[in-house]
Amino acid sequence: MWMMQLHIGGLGLFEFEQCRKDINKITKEVGNLRIAGKDASELIKSSDEKKQLTAEKEIEVQEAQAALSSKLELIGNLVHDSVPISNDEVCMTLYMANNVIIRAWGQKRVEPKLKNHVELVELLGIADTKKGANVAGGRGFYLKGDGVRLNQALINFGLDFLEKRGYTSLQTPFFMRKDIMAKCAQLAQFDEELYKVTGEGEDKYLIATAEQPLCAYHLDDWIHPSQLPLRYAGYSSCFRKEAGSHGRDTLGIFRVHQFEKVEQFCLTSPNGNESWDMHEEMIKNSEEFYKMLNIPYQVVAIVSGALNDAAAKKYDLEGWYPASNTYRELVSCSNCTDYQSRRLEIRFGQKKSNEQAKQYVHLLNSTLTATERTMCCILENYQREDGVEIPEVLRDFMGGKTFLPFPNTPEKEAKGKKSKA
Repeated sequence: MWMMQLHIGGLGLFEFEQCRKDINKITKEVGNLRIAGKDASELIKSSDEKKQLTAEKEIEVQEAQAALSSKLELIGNLVHDSVPISNDEVCMTLYMANNVIIRAWGQKRVEPKLKNHVELVELLGIADTKKGANVAGGRGFYLKGDGVRLNQALINFGLDFLEKRGYTSLQTPFFMRKDIMAKCAQLAQFDEELYKVTGEGEDKYLIATAEQPLCAYHLDDWIHPSQLPLRYAGYSSCFRKEAGSHGRDTLGIFRVHQFEKVEQFCLTSPNGNESWDMHEEMIKNSEEFYKMLNIPYQVVAIVSGALNDAAAKKYDLEGWYPASNTYRELVSCSNCTDYQSRRLEIRFGQKKSNEQAKQYVHLLNSTLTATERTMCCILENYQREDGVEIPEVLRDFMGGKTFLPFPNTPEKEAKGKKSKA
């Protein structure tokens, strides 16, 4: 279908250009006739007809080009040679992951009868999901007391961690114009992830990740080689409909519609291996962050079929959740090469007159922490019988607190204890 649109668009463009040439030719002939004092009415009539035809052909060309552009936007980035080739992350026939485990770190906690993060949040009283749902609907929540402090501790530790590694902190806008969002997000995300904000002026969309406004920060810029690489530590609240995740992790604060995030975002030269070296540096940063939190993890290379359109290669860092005896995603780290920068016209070098000579910077993104999800992982790994320890690196950000005791008892457990008495 799109090949036919390409053919129609090309044919229409040829006819449009031919009409313009005919008009120019007729205009010259009319001028010559008038100079000679001869009647030019027939040629003028022919010129008017050609102008009408030209206007019609111009509309046809614009429509064909718009249709073609929308189809071209569905074509993803070129996949790097090192990416595992498979349509699915999990091989259902063999019940094994097709994603390739690159490395693992830490001593996994494996004990019977550990409490999961949903139970621990309730026991500690650090979030109120019932009142949150009453006010905001499903998956709404209020963070309370030490939950607020722990969340802020992760944000502040994350920003401090990245600033010490040469990153510039940016707090991003929480919504974006539709035309700019369309250059940063896939079309499917508009239906499955993004909330539309309608009001005065044009519609806008709430961001699903800090990556989106960070991606557009250098919109239409020329980046001189001497400025690169650029490293940004983005901080934002994020908003996701999670339309495709019904029934998955709906309890607690693990998968919610609103959450906070600290994001790595880097721009590099398109030349040599600079962006691939940066990709490795960024995943190593995320690994070091979770090592400092003492969270066991594994790094996996994501298969080709599970990559989003922009990513040429992606790593996930999965943290260990001992209560469910499994690894779960905490970090997504992607090299998008020049896929997004071409749409956003973020160019490399100095302004050039020759359009063919243009180069585009490479854009890379990586989660450092989606704080509510990281909190869940900390709770499960640091739990004790009487409460939860605070990771050592977060204590200074929590006023020196080292331990969160259990002040609350879940309703079912309380009833059980009462009946035994």
